[in-house]
Amino acid sequence: MRIVTPEEMEAAVGRVGVSDWIVVSQAMIDAFAEATGDRQFIHVDPERARATPFGTTIAHGFLTLSLLPQLAAATPGLPGPDGATMQVNYGGNRVRFLAPVPSGTRIRGHSRLLSFAEKRPGQYQSTSEITVEIEGQAKPAMIAEWITQIFVQHS
Repeated sequence: MRIVTPEEMEAAVGRVGVSDWIVVSQAMIDAFAEATGDRQFIHVDPERARATPFGTTIAHGFLTLSLLPQLAAATPGLPGPDGATMQVNYGGNRVRFLAPVPSGTRIRGHSRLLSFAEKRPGQYQSTSEITVEIEGQAKPAMIAEWITQIFVQHS
């Protein structure tokens, strides 16, 4: 993460950063199924999933959504405000799951900063649009508008 002043963060509105690729493995899908209790066969049973229109197991939509922090961390040069002590998810304005993510494929995030503003002294709100691309596919897996609260300790 590139550390910048809050003013530079505000000036970065509109810029896009692209993450490195990450693999969505069957082990990752299985661990998510175990953690959430969503063990639907299209996620965890390769034999039965072969007979579906997907032809293989697919990641849960919420698994794709939960990978946003990992994708952000894998985005070279993504700016962050100087003095940030923590960031917390605040929620989303909209999330759409547009295409399934087959097990074993690679995804990456395209993050566009939509807004950055001080909410109160030492607390900022950042809103980004993140498009999750599936390697080799024209249609993205997901588009989400995500809000983060960033707490900054001023010197």
